Amino acid sequence: MNETHAEPELRKTGEPAYRILQHSDAFDIRAYEPYLVAEVTVPGPAEAAGGTAFRLLSGYIFGGNSGAQQLAMTAPVTQTPVMLDMTAPITQERAGEHYVVHFVMPPGYTLQTLPTPNDSRVTLREVPAQKVAVLKYSGRWTEKNFVQHLTELRESLRAASLVSHGEPILSRYNGPYVLPFLRRNEVWLAVE
Repeated sequence: MNETHAEPELRKTGEPAYRILQHSDAFDIRAYEPYLVAEVTVPGPAEAAGGTAFRLLSGYIFGGNSGAQQLAMTAPVTQTPVMLDMTAPITQERAGEHYVVHFVMPPGYTLQTLPTPNDSRVTLREVPAQKVAVLKYSGRWTEKNFVQHLTELRESLRAASLVSHGEPILSRYNGPYVLPFLRRNEVWLAVE
């Protein structure tokens, strides 16, 4: 396959460019190009972290920055949840008992040209190029739903003799106003 891709269901939001390296019924392997994020670290629990972080990050993109510049909303919002009783890409990623939640920044910016956040809790950084296994699913943003799909992805990767590393990432592409059965969610695991 190996072509640059943006999901066909993508509507008014942009998302990071990637190539599909491998496609199966169970998962895709994507190669993402580097992209910029605004991120914030917030305390758990996982299901509350996304809402808390969303308010801080949306404040930044809707003008809470130097120059009061409004930035386009993009997808996904990513989050790495804390996994309970397990060892273990707005995105959310685990940071001890906290979660790092990311908003992907619109294309065409650099770290030098993005406006500076007014809130010191919001930071900007570049996510390096990465290769991830992705499992898509719909439904509510619950930890139980996430863990179920993460387990499915890990089992599929083992069956395909692929090794993952790092923390899993929950990627959400739709707002809370979208009916759960229509939502596009993804589990991302970095792969070798």
